[in-house]
Amino acid sequence: MWMVVGLGNPGAEYAGSRHNVGFLVVEELADRVGAALTRRRHSSLFARGIMHGEELVLLKPLTFMNESGRAVFGWQQALGIEPSRIIVIHDDLDLPTSRLRIKSGGGHGGHKGVRSIAEALGCADFLRVRVGIGRPHPGHDPVAHVLGSFGDAEQQAVEAGAEQAADAVETLVRDGLRAAMNRYNVRAARRPVSKAGTEGDREGRELV
Repeated sequence: MWMVVGLGNPGAEYAGSRHNVGFLVVEELADRVGAALTRRRHSSLFARGIMHGEELVLLKPLTFMNESGRAVFGWQQALGIEPSRIIVIHDDLDLPTSRLRIKSGGGHGGHKGVRSIAEALGCADFLRVRVGIGRPHPGHDPVAHVLGSFGDAEQQAVEAGAEQAADAVETLVRDGLRAAMNRYNVRAARRPVSKAGTEGDREGRELV
């Protein structure tokens, strides 16, 4: 069994934001296993499905970003799953738009959703699929960039990047971490995308 978590902020006003790219990827995965993220449990929308002979539990936390760990911990305890079988998909300012990086463990890199999960689980030994959203131009507010929507010129790359990130999750599930890293952790913005710290808050809760 695998638990796959896409990070984002709930609410229609954030649906198209850069910070919600993790939601896009989990929605793509749900489509691939013929499931719908409509049921609610442990402060999350969730779906279950089978991929390459493995059971997947797909999650979209309904907490705000900095409380993502509460939802993940609730599911981790309910399923009795090891952190090494948890895949967290999240946006990354330090990567160009739609560039991927896959890793296991390590620091949170300033990402409050990842930090919240590590604190809730008591370890950082989960897998991460980092999806690039690029940095804003000098002088532009990073929070506005993260919570803003992708521009028209970016949209095609974002959609292809979400599909590629879903491909990366499939590779993790089917072939393991090393194979996924070898395939996707290349400086491949030069190859075509394949189809196959400022804090914000709302009602006292951090969004970023």
